[in-house]
Amino acid sequence: MTESQLQHASRPPSVSAAGVLVILPPGSAGGDVAPGTRIAGLPLLRRTVLAATRAGFRQILLHPAAVPADRSLLAGTIAATLAPDGRVSPPPLSRIVLLAAHVLPQAKWLRTLLDAPIEAERLCTDGSVAAVIETADPDLILAEAAGSHGAPALFASLGESFPAAGGPVTEEGRFILTAPQSVPRAETWLLRSLVKEAEGFMSRHVERRISLALTRRLAPTRITPNAMTLVSLAIGLLGAPFFLSATAAYQLTGALLLLIHSILDGCDGELARLKFQESRWGSLLDFWGDNVVYVALTACIAVGWSLAIQAAWPLLLGGVAVASALLTAGFVYRHTREETTIAGPLFPDGRRKRADWLPRMADMLVRRDFIYLVVLLSAAGKAKWFLALAAVGTPLFLCVLVLIARTEARRLERHA
Repeated sequence: MTESQLQHASRPPSVSAAGVLVILPPGSAGGDVAPGTRIAGLPLLRRTVLAATRAGFRQILLHPAAVPADRSLLAGTIAATLAPDGRVSPPPLSRIVLLAAHVLPQAKWLRTLLDAPIEAERLCTDGSVAAVIETADPDLILAEAAGSHGAPALFASLGESFPAAGGPVTEEGRFILTAPQSVPRAETWLLRSLVKEAEGFMSRHVERRISLALTRRLAPTRITPNAMTLVSLAIGLLGAPFFLSATAAYQLTGALLLLIHSILDGCDGELARLKFQESRWGSLLDFWGDNVVYVALTACIAVGWSLAIQAAWPLLLGGVAVASALLTAGFVYRHTREETTIAGPLFPDGRRKRADWLPRMADMLVRRDFIYLVVLLSAAGKAKWFLALAAVGTPLFLCVLVLIARTEARRLERHA
């Protein structure tokens, strides 16, 4: 070790070092997997670079042997070619992640490699496709990486200079492609990672199975997430007028269109996460589109019920349900207006000091499993029962959210 390395090795492990990702030629293990191999609509190398950017790496360097012949694969990214001498002016203290080019990583896995506490000047590696080292002399590592002939050879060489250590290099969160025939399995693995932890039971086991199959076929096309949101919105609004009738056949038709809307509504988010196209605008379009469909549904049921019995009081129930839904949507929007997206739990665990039943109930209530209740009631021509439930449940839901927000605010004040 150099003197600077020895001095830094005596310091506490740091998680604030600048992140540098070096993409290496795979060696013989993945030699048949080209950088341009398309996985769910994106070339493998571009997908890796975008995932690393999303994970927070400040520099992404490609070994000269890993640079694709078609430079357009990396257009618009921060990726650069590693110089033969390894000099790229990295920060004095760097967390360097070395990754073989035939590895398909998830952003959260790369983030773990970037942030996990490790002992300085020690090599954490699986010996074949990935390694992590935090060092005060990054030029030394980068120069050796530039002169290497593949990931395994580099890891073996670094292992002779740096003591080994356990660390964050795990198998979960990555997929190793050994041949072009691995692509279908890699796509399946990638699509499964899109299922959110907060999914409702029916959403996870029914809708996601269908939406993921559709997303797999849509990913190689030019269809954007926002286009899918608009298609989903149009189908949902098309289904709402069927509830103006009290006939079971009409109501069931409308309910099935709403179910299709719900399934397609999953595709837009899946496409956005799969192709790194998430945006605040897209999230808002999806969020307010869902609420517009819900408002149209409850309003049409109320009008249809009123016409069927020639009375005005169902319109009062519809007004309560619609007003409560809009107030709830406004509350959620206000609560999340500083976030990049609106997706996910409204009140994640990281924002509270202890778990309790109210936040968990709120997360459960915002799931879309209610659509199956609409389908069942509509099959019997009883969609009006859903309106009655919504007129009671939606205001209660709003009260729950307000109560949670006030409780969270008090906790934040106490711990400020």
